[in-house]
Amino acid sequence: MLLLRSSIQRARNLKALKPSIFALRSSYCFSTGAAEPSSSLPCPPRVPNLIGGKFVDSQSSSTIDVINPATQEAVSRVPLTTNEEFRAAVSAAKQAFPAWRNTPITTRQRVMLKLQELIRRDIDKLAMNITTEQGKTLKDAHGDVFRGLEVVEHACGMATLQMGEYVPNVSNGIDTFSIREPLGVCAGICPFNFPAMIPLWMFPVAITCGNTFILKPSEKDPGASIILAELAMEAGLPDGVLNIVHGTNDVVNAICDNDDIRAISFVGSNTAGMHIYSRASAKGKRVQSNMGAKNHAIVLPDANVDATLNALVAAGFGAAGQRCMALSTVVFVGDPQSWENKLVERAKSLKVNSGMEPDADLGPVISKQAKERVCRLIQSGVESGARLLLDGRNIVVPGFEHGNFIGPTILSGVTADMECYK
Repeated sequence: MLLLRSSIQRARNLKALKPSIFALRSSYCFSTGAAEPSSSLPCPPRVPNLIGGKFVDSQSSSTIDVINPATQEAVSRVPLTTNEEFRAAVSAAKQAFPAWRNTPITTRQRVMLKLQELIRRDIDKLAMNITTEQGKTLKDAHGDVFRGLEVVEHACGMATLQMGEYVPNVSNGIDTFSIREPLGVCAGICPFNFPAMIPLWMFPVAITCGNTFILKPSEKDPGASIILAELAMEAGLPDGVLNIVHGTNDVVNAICDNDDIRAISFVGSNTAGMHIYSRASAKGKRVQSNMGAKNHAIVLPDANVDATLNALVAAGFGAAGQRCMALSTVVFVGDPQSWENKLVERAKSLKVNSGMEPDADLGPVISKQAKERVCRLIQSGVESGARLLLDGRNIVVPGFEHGNFIGPTILSGVTADMECYK
C-alpha cells in the first residue's frame, strides 16, 4: 500500500502575474489587478461584509490575516463579523425574500445568464486572487472557477428544473400535483480548498430557485467570494438576496442556531460537518453536509503503465492533496516493486514552485499548520515501519524560502493501523 501527498497541476501556457488585492475607497471593491504588490501596502485591506446590497466594514476589532502561502505576506485582513452584523445580514435576506420569490423565474434566470458572462470576463482576475490567497497553480485556479461556472450555467435552465409534476385520476376523481417552492433564507459554509467553485455550487442554484442567501466563505481565502458577489450585483441581483459574513466557530454556530435560516449547505472536514449537521438539524433546518473522504486506487497487474501513472500522480498530488477527492492510497495487486520505481520517478519530475510561476506543477499547502501536520504524519509513518520512497519535507523553493511547500512524498508498506493511513 502506498500513500501519496502533495500536488500536481500544470500552468505551462500562463504568464507569471504579480497579484495584489486592494480595497477601493468607500466602495469596498475587492479585486485583483496588476498594481503594486501587496507587500508594499503599509496595512492589509480589511475584507468587507456584504449586507443588504452594500459592502460594509465590520465594527469588529478581532481579525484574521489572509496569508499568501507561498510568501507568508498578509494579503488582507478578515474581521470576525459581530453578532449585530450577522443578525443584520439575516434580516436583510429575510426582508428581500418576499419580493425575490415572487420575481418571475425567467427574470431570475436572466441574472444568472449575465453572471456567467461576467465570470468569463473576469476569470483571470478570479484565478489570480485564488492563487494569491490559496496557493494553487494558476491553471488549477482557472479550473476552480470554471467548475463553478458550470453550475451557474446549469442554473440558467432553472425554469425547466423547477417544474412540478401532475398525475390525473390516480384514484376515482383524484388528481395529484406537486409544486416546488423556495424555502426562504438559506446559508452556505465554505472550506478553503476551492474558493470559487464551492460558493458557486451554493448560492447560484439557491437564489435562482427564489431563496435568499447568507454566504460564509473560508476565513483563509475570502477574496473570490467577494469578487463573485460584486459580479452578481453587477448582473442585477437585488439588494439583500445575497449577503456575506465572515468568521470562524461563532458565526458557524450562529448560522446553525438562527431561526430565520431554513437550510444550510456545508463543505469541509468530517468534524465540522458532523457538528453542523447535528446542531442545525436539531433546530429543524435542512442540512446538506459534504465531508471528507478516504480515496483508494486499486491497480491490477494488466493496467496500462503510462495511463495508470498519469492518473495516480494527477489524482494523488492534485491541489496539494487539499481536496476531498484526493487519492491518498494506492493498493497494487501483485508485486508492487516495478510500479513503485516508476511512480517515484514520475513524481520526482514534478516542479514545486509558487502557483504564480508558469512552470509550477505543485504549489504550497494552505498554512504552516497544514504543513506541520503533513510532516508529522510522514514521520509517524516512518516510525511505524513504512518505507519512505520519496521525501518532500525538506524542499526549498528559491525565492519562496518561507512558503508552505512540501514536495511529492510516497510511503510504502503502509498498514491500516498506522496513523498516516487513518
